[in-house]
Amino acid sequence: MKTLNLIGPGRLGKSLARLALNSGQYQMGGVLAHSENRANEGVVFIGAGRACASMRDLPAADLWLIAVPDTAIASVAADLAAENLLNAGNVVFHASGALEAKILAPMQAQGALIASLHPAFSFADPARAVATFVGTPCAIEGDALACEQLNQFAHAIGGAPFALAEGGKIAYHAALSMAANYLVTLADLSLQTAQQAGIAPEMANQLVLGLMQQTLSNIQALGTANALTGPIVRGDAATVAKHLSVLPESQQAAYRALGLATVTLAGERLSDPAALNRLLHRGI
Repeated sequence: MKTLNLIGPGRLGKSLARLALNSGQYQMGGVLAHSENRANEGVVFIGAGRACASMRDLPAADLWLIAVPDTAIASVAADLAAENLLNAGNVVFHASGALEAKILAPMQAQGALIASLHPAFSFADPARAVATFVGTPCAIEGDALACEQLNQFAHAIGGAPFALAEGGKIAYHAALSMAANYLVTLADLSLQTAQQAGIAPEMANQLVLGLMQQTLSNIQALGTANALTGPIVRGDAATVAKHLSVLPESQQAAYRALGLATVTLAGERLSDPAALNRLLHRGI
């Protein structure tokens, strides 16, 4: 059984630690937070481990998870290296979606293996996260031997690990951000436009969100190109022009940008993409 130390028992950190403990394949070592109270709270949620008041109080461990905010990872890595607590072969990893494993490079001088593991999952509620984590994709990159151990770790906690190509971390994060964040923004823009049409909020939610859910189901079943419907894929430039005429200026740029991407996605299904491109490029 391998031992796990946790630095940063926030929502993600303590969720992963508890999942590791529940797997029966890992035991908890130390739990370090910016305050002793936070460390104790982390230990209580995880169900094991020792709250540590400082980095030098952390015990020896096979795996070290740094689950602090992205802006603090580099300084924590430097402090951990300075304390000289690591042994050769220890795996030190962070869970940032945007940063690569190389931010942990200071530990390599001590023979530690560095990597990152990012679960594509929302940890808004740790208790719910632990209960529903099974099957979550986990992106892994870093030292080859560290990645082997993190593949085992991901499987143990119920995740579905996959490897990221070298240098691919930021593109991976951009993909997730567009899928999650921009979908919310698109829903808000659509609901605003429905309100402009005089549709009551409850009915607007039913119309817009219901259609988005149906479309996501179609994408999953058919793929993006085959799921595409609407005036652009039909080559109906007149309707697109009418849309633009009623949209407030603050929304037109988003409509035009997404419209141009849609023209590209429609591809050979369009007999005259040039007309749509000219229309959508105006004002950009």
